[in-house]
Amino acid sequence: MKILAMDTSNQTLAIGVTEDQQVLGQLQTTINKNHSVTLMPAVVSLVEQVGLQPSDFDRIVVAQGPGSYTGLRIGVTTAKTLAATLACELVGVSSLKVLAANCRGRKEWIVPIFNARRQNVYAGAYQWRAGELINVLPDQHLSLVDLFEKLNGQAVYFVGEDTKVFQTEIANAFGETAINSVVEWNYPNGIVLALLGATEKKVENSHGFSPAYLKLVEAEEKWLETNEVGDERYVEKM
Repeated sequence: MKILAMDTSNQTLAIGVTEDQQVLGQLQTTINKNHSVTLMPAVVSLVEQVGLQPSDFDRIVVAQGPGSYTGLRIGVTTAKTLAATLACELVGVSSLKVLAANCRGRKEWIVPIFNARRQNVYAGAYQWRAGELINVLPDQHLSLVDLFEKLNGQAVYFVGEDTKVFQTEIANAFGETAINSVVEWNYPNGIVLALLGATEKKVENSHGFSPAYLKLVEAEEKWLETNEVGDERYVEKM
């Protein structure tokens, strides 16, 4: 199975190409650029470099969220368009799980986090069990205080670039050794995403596939302040 994987959840752009668990190529940039401008040229360039044609792919894998609202829309829309155009399978993978999967060999609960501002985070917890990465705490949007309460009593390992933002709080609660020190693990990897996506179930209804935002965007929150739930006229999810 030939897989094209892409992650535009946050600032990092990560793309990977695999064939039957074999790495063919990858691209990763962490500089702040507009994914709507850089994603497709990067995909085209990487596919050409590994000697494939777009029609060769059997599956498109995309990091589904949580993350940046704009970044998620770009990635998911691109993945849906490619899957429909190429008539291949579409798979979504948690953006937090992609980070957690970097942390091979860790026995603790692996806690990937994204900064959601105002002392809030997007976070979940994962653990390696018999070679499989299991979700032990569902991905969610919550305050840092609430996250710490949910993790109380567990051996934990925080990962993600945004651990720097909360380094003092994490160290005070769980110790310095609970914070990842392997630099490359803090960033999404296209190959890791592709390998995760190889074993995930394909999306049955790609038209209805949408990002996992986990939190209403500000425009939706303001709308709900003056409108009733159930009136769907105000926003199209995807």
